[in-house]
Amino acid sequence: MTPTPANRKRKQPREHRVSILLNEQEQRALERFCEKYGVSNRSRLIRETLMRAILNRLENDQPTLFD
Repeated sequence: MTPTPANRKRKQPREHRVSILLNEQEQRALERFCEKYGVSNRSRLIRETLMRAILNRLENDQPTLFD
């Protein structure tokens, strides 16, 4: 989807660094995934995957009216 003025988000600078360590098996899996699906930006993949999981969990953990 090409960004248009109506759906374009303002870019916020990324100022906070987070580092992770992977074992050999995790690293190979990440490399295989990126190669198979043509991922050229691993940072973006990891960031979007992580944030999707976090936001889904937060959404699911919110109390509902009938809990």
